[in-house]
Amino acid sequence: MDRNNLSLLTDFYELTMANGYLETGLAQETAYFDLFFRKVPDDGGFAIFTGLEQVIEFLKNIRFTAEDIEFLRGKGGFSEDFLRYLADFKFACDLWAPPEGTPIFPGEPIVTVRGPLLQAQYIETMLLLLINHQSLIATKANRIVRAAQGRAVMEFGTRRAHGADAAVLGARAAFIGGCIGTACTVCERDYGIRALGTMAHSWVQVFPNEYEAFKAYAKLYPNNCTLLVDTYSVLKSGVPNAIRVFKEMRPETMGIRIDSGDISYLTKQARAMLDEAGLPDCKIVISNSLDEWLIRDILLQGAQIDSFGVGERLITAGSDPVFGGVYKMAGIEKDGVIVPKMKISENVEKITNPGFKKLYRLYDKSTGRMIADVITLAHEEAPSGDDYCIFDPSFTWKRKNLSNFIARELRLQIFDKGRCVYETPQPEAIRDFCLAQINTLWEETLRFENPQTYYVDLSQELWELRSSLIEDFPR
Repeated sequence: MDRNNLSLLTDFYELTMANGYLETGLAQETAYFDLFFRKVPDDGGFAIFTGLEQVIEFLKNIRFTAEDIEFLRGKGGFSEDFLRYLADFKFACDLWAPPEGTPIFPGEPIVTVRGPLLQAQYIETMLLLLINHQSLIATKANRIVRAAQGRAVMEFGTRRAHGADAAVLGARAAFIGGCIGTACTVCERDYGIRALGTMAHSWVQVFPNEYEAFKAYAKLYPNNCTLLVDTYSVLKSGVPNAIRVFKEMRPETMGIRIDSGDISYLTKQARAMLDEAGLPDCKIVISNSLDEWLIRDILLQGAQIDSFGVGERLITAGSDPVFGGVYKMAGIEKDGVIVPKMKISENVEKITNPGFKKLYRLYDKSTGRMIADVITLAHEEAPSGDDYCIFDPSFTWKRKNLSNFIARELRLQIFDKGRCVYETPQPEAIRDFCLAQINTLWEETLRFENPQTYYVDLSQELWELRSSLIEDFPR
């Protein structure tokens, strides 16, 4: 796959609509689209916005080759004018988004695109693909990292990922979510994310016995000597052989990894054996189909663990593997005036917010904690004052007057008329930003079960616009 030309990685209807917009004279109408999501995975309290770097690279590199044009011509149904448009395609939209690593909540316009209707519509598939996947994995990774209570978590899911790109970008997202590194070697080359790993059971099996396997490994890797002790028997042979090798070889770093069995029981017994042997600095690493629930439970049971390697249930977000981001039109510009558009549905949760909008996050000046997010129309001033009222958009009698807060616009302009005006930080800086932002959430929002719902409210003017459009909808 040519990673710099993913222009046809799209839903086919994006092409049929694009051709239709050109043929009906609508292609250059200025349109506004919002990308948002409706539900936090695993019924959590928040999600983490990830994938912006890949969105930027995609938009910088949209192009349609001669082979692409011939393929579409062969499909039939596309006009020659449209094919010529694609051959000369130049991205010309504006785009706003939060920095990667930002905590996000349902219903918010996470990304807004403004530009020629044909283009703003066409990029839908790739924006959703890139943001949905990485936001899902970063969100899952952070849940697992929080369950580990300060212990290191390594992403070990490369071989379980749903394809090569999912492995690489999933590892990147997991690092942003709080993992310290990954088993995916190419991630260190491409993103500077530390590649980590020890040995497989086959290393132990290929030697005449477990002791010889451990001794050979300690000789080769004295600076990273973590021995897999569950090939035969953790307590009867694995840990005793590891202790023997550690005492004989004295590697600079020492650790054992357990990948099967009753983790809680085995780690407590192993810790006692290591301490009795005078090896209190030997670390215990565990793996084996872990997730946040298992990690939380075994730690509650007193398991003796220094770090975790988490694979399939992280890289696939196995418990809730879909991040339901959607991309909906919010307005069309006519003679310089924005005509708001919205989707009205029988399902109340699918009714969208109209117009060109801004997104503000309100912080308590005293504590630095996040209070609420407020969506306003773009021309409105930022929330301020000593008596600013926020209210539930659906249950409007639920109101709260705020004072002593600061409002920060959550999104930055990423593209200006097709030109990228944003410099993407390195993954380590994104990760640090993400963890710092999560620390501004209230503990009640961080709960795994029944977290406190974070307020995402509309300004009075936006709420009135939305209500009037619903009221005027023909019945």
